[in-house]
Amino acid sequence: MQYVELHCKSNFSFLRGASHPDELVERASELGYQGLALTDESSIAGVVRGHAAAKDLDMQYIVGAEVHLTDAPSMVLWPTDRAAYGQLCRLISRGRMRAEKGTCQLSWQDVVEFSSGMLAGLLPHEATNQSEPTKSTPLSRFLRTEFREVFKDSGYLLCEVHRGVDDQMHVQRLRELSIGNDVPLVVAGDVHYHTADRMLMHDCLSAIQNGTNIEKAHKKCFHNSQRHLRSLEDIAELYRDIPEAIERTLEIAARCQFKLSELRYEYPEEIAPPGMSLLEHLKRLTWEGAKARWPDGVPKKVIDLLRHEIQIIQELRYEAYFLTVWDMVRFARQRNILCQGRGSAANSTVCYCLGITNVDPNQSDLLFERFVSRERDEAPDIDVDFEHQRREEVLQYLYEKYGRDRAGLTATVITYRTKSAIRDVGKALSVSADTIDSIAKLSGSGATFLERCTEGGLDPASELGQRFIYLVTTLTGFPRHLSQHVGGMVMTAGSLCELCPIENAAMKDRTIIQWNKDDLDELGILKVDVLALGMLSALHRCFDMIAKHHNYKLTLGTIPQGDKATYDMICKADTVGVFQIESRAQMSMLPRLQPRCFYDLVVEVAIVRPGPIQGNMVHPYLKARENPQAVIYPNDAIRGVLQKTLGVPIFQEQAMRLAVVAAGFTPGEADQLRRAMAAWRRPGLIDKFRTKLLNGMQKKKFTTAFAEHVFNQIRGFGEYGFPESHAASFALLVYASCYLKCHYPDAFCVALLNSQPMGFYAPAQLIADAQKHGVEVHGVDINLSDWESTLESNPKSKSLNKNQHGVSVKKTIRLGLMTIRGLHCKIALKLIQERNIGGPYSSMEDLVKRTGLGKMPLATLADADAFESLHVDRRAAVWHSLGQDHNPNQQPLFADLNETEQTPDTLVPMTPMEEVHADYDMTGLSLKAHPVSFVRDELITRRCVTSKDLEDLRDGRHVRVAGLILLRQKPSTAKGIVFATMEDETGSINLVIFKAVWERFFRVARTSNAWLVDGKLENRRGVIHIVVGRITDLSEEVTGLSISSRDFH
Repeated sequence: MQYVELHCKSNFSFLRGASHPDELVERASELGYQGLALTDESSIAGVVRGHAAAKDLDMQYIVGAEVHLTDAPSMVLWPTDRAAYGQLCRLISRGRMRAEKGTCQLSWQDVVEFSSGMLAGLLPHEATNQSEPTKSTPLSRFLRTEFREVFKDSGYLLCEVHRGVDDQMHVQRLRELSIGNDVPLVVAGDVHYHTADRMLMHDCLSAIQNGTNIEKAHKKCFHNSQRHLRSLEDIAELYRDIPEAIERTLEIAARCQFKLSELRYEYPEEIAPPGMSLLEHLKRLTWEGAKARWPDGVPKKVIDLLRHEIQIIQELRYEAYFLTVWDMVRFARQRNILCQGRGSAANSTVCYCLGITNVDPNQSDLLFERFVSRERDEAPDIDVDFEHQRREEVLQYLYEKYGRDRAGLTATVITYRTKSAIRDVGKALSVSADTIDSIAKLSGSGATFLERCTEGGLDPASELGQRFIYLVTTLTGFPRHLSQHVGGMVMTAGSLCELCPIENAAMKDRTIIQWNKDDLDELGILKVDVLALGMLSALHRCFDMIAKHHNYKLTLGTIPQGDKATYDMICKADTVGVFQIESRAQMSMLPRLQPRCFYDLVVEVAIVRPGPIQGNMVHPYLKARENPQAVIYPNDAIRGVLQKTLGVPIFQEQAMRLAVVAAGFTPGEADQLRRAMAAWRRPGLIDKFRTKLLNGMQKKKFTTAFAEHVFNQIRGFGEYGFPESHAASFALLVYASCYLKCHYPDAFCVALLNSQPMGFYAPAQLIADAQKHGVEVHGVDINLSDWESTLESNPKSKSLNKNQHGVSVKKTIRLGLMTIRGLHCKIALKLIQERNIGGPYSSMEDLVKRTGLGKMPLATLADADAFESLHVDRRAAVWHSLGQDHNPNQQPLFADLNETEQTPDTLVPMTPMEEVHADYDMTGLSLKAHPVSFVRDELITRRCVTSKDLEDLRDGRHVRVAGLILLRQKPSTAKGIVFATMEDETGSINLVIFKAVWERFFRVARTSNAWLVDGKLENRRGVIHIVVGRITDLSEEVTGLSISSRDFH
């Protein structure tokens, strides 16, 4: 018997389907099905994954969807050709766009409008109603009238039974409906999972969807496990009375000729002026850009590169893609929005000449085939970073230019992670809230899942424990819902909604398609990454502030290069707040690598990455850097590839070039090798390239050992290595941010504060670092603060000493009202506007009278100690604010009183510790004192040293330190090691916590905001950190602080 399953939901019918698309496809192939249709609910979000799984299987794969209608029975739709597929996408788009995110609203008339070329299978859910004759039911009337009128030769009635008590009666009734209304009957499975054992998973999903537990959700669950892909024998036996309905599945499959591989993506073409082709326009812009980049004459190397690249772009028909990105960058520059291209696109000389990227190809040896090549089976990908606070302007420009039916953001599939799976499964199984919380909080402790269950109070050997473990393990990785990609934008020449359905995003004025970036790559669809980068916002703000307050105009292109003071600062790892090299791992590397030129920064950016670390390249490079003359190269070809990185491949392009010069690969084959190393690829692909590489290197007389060594290094770059072009793009921003921090620490700090959230460090740490560099900082004040932080003239500037980098600091930072927690922007702007019109406020009464400020915002300002210019301290201001009536139009209760008279004599001043705690509560920082300073006397009795003391202590000494925890970081390549940053009143302390110690003290280490640490000091080459041996909770001693660390995983 032959059979095609026509009605099948995957887990992209969120919280309904209980199997991945590839699981369904592979299981159908194992069972001998002729084909399978994936028909998720008003969605094709999972179809590309099924398509990828079906490509290597001898089985037809059909795209379809199940739709639920407001005024007619539900049905399954299968497009027969490319045009009908476009109609299906349009239909789903309409339903999604008119409904709230995550829902769909369709009517029968919508289906009628988009029915051309479509096959429809009606779902007769009311067919078992025995209260009236079959011909008299609403379903029957709908079938013989409206349904047959639209789907005369393309409509079917689905017969789906699942071994219930009334199966045969149900089949007979459907047969009567079919014959009586002349609508063919066809068998389907209403499949929700690939194997019967996923029924428990489906029950769990039903409970999650309904916000209850499995026991209470039983009415929403299936009565047995028969919604799985059944054997052909089972199907034949179940539908023995209607074999023609089984055969009809083959008829439908034969009519469904559409394949996803037919999709031909066309990029918008309106970017070329009238009368000029896309290629002509691209050539003109490129050569004009080249002349602008090299006004004294375009170098021959560049001319050759441009001709080579333009030829490949023309052959692959990517002209429109490059022009679209150019147009986007042009718009940003016209709006004075800082932007820069990066990633593999920085390998392109054309991109450099178009102004998309800033890496000079004449000063580097970049590989265009890393970006685009004839052999590549995937679309190029240009990433452009924009100021994160103005990126929305660029996105809306694209929506406006191309229209919402031709432009949309790529989706991101939000999947269950272990912690969220633990919580949802625990609720579904009625596990106690305390147990769920305990197990979830142990996530990341390093313990196995079984150990975490045991420690959390759930016996893994019990029936409940086994079900819990099975469900959590299975649910982890399941899609939960669609969200928007960080910036991947797809634009089309025709209607995007005929390529893929469009739906509303959570954010206003955003729409997304139902496919993610991997789906687009699989189908060869081009996207542009319109990304947001906080550092670009900070740099732009800093440039503006320098021009305003220091009367000096700077841009990314005019920052002085090779500045000694800047590189001195970098070598000391004095890099808090700068781009990329502010992380713990980077700060640890800087004193060892000692960057002294721009290319050193390029290496620094790239070497602290999983690829070089996993490929065991870091220590060999540092060793070679100490003695470059000792590096030995097998031959001149290898020397040409690796000489600039001292014999060690640091960049992806080098790994690719090694395959070319050492094994005879073409550049395109080398890129295919790099992609084959990705973790999600099949092992067979890697083996194929490994053999080719080893054989090629043996032919060139390299030893087998050397060939294996090269292959293992390339393997390390499969997922995590940086292309040199990308590292160079980032290094430009690294140097720029370091130069500004070194020479304009006042403006740089303000720019960072006004660009939050971004980077590794919270405002408290950025301010502390600025103070360390000689910058004076003043708190928020109702008469002196704007919404954002600002620079003020420093009356002591003439007598200020130069900071440690030899730079005179002339300005003072005034913190902005945005620093105050709970103060709404509209209220603050109203206060500032009135102050600008009527002058400074003379009293709290004057403030209330002129602004109508209510009790709550006035209390917020008082709690934040924002009345210093009025000579009203915090406690008095709070007392006054309590007298303000809730109605801002009424006179305050103290209206007739002099403010100095109404403060009671018994109002006790706040202690310094109370002041600091209040500061942290309201602004997350304090300029008065550090919380740890109040317990220093006690810490001295416990033999604790300060951060500053560590500088004078010998390497290897056992020490004890204490402070607030600012940062916890657990890199994936660190073998379970956690890095943490602690802060006391004298500075910050870097902590290294090995896996065993982290697990031993996990509860304290993961949750406490203040630690006392015992450990071993490592003080080498200016790098100071403590290898932790013991962690003690100090939060009781440092009480009442509203702080939290920034944790990165």
